[in-house]
Amino acid sequence: MKLIVDATTQEKLIALITAHPKWTQKQFANALGMTSDGVKYHLNKLKQAGLIERVGSTKAGSWHLL
Repeated sequence: MKLIVDATTQEKLIALITAHPKWTQKQFANALGMTSDGVKYHLNKLKQAGLIERVGSTKAGSWHLL
């Protein structure tokens, strides 16, 4: 998957969530070339901003854009 070069980490993460809503934080981290903790930080920022939510359980759930 090719991501936009000048996009922010959060923009890249939103693009990945759109394409792969069932991915885990670890899968997002591998795709973005960062740590799971880094992804967790950005996911929390996006959740606080009201842009995304996690629906369902930890393993069987998925990410949704609001």
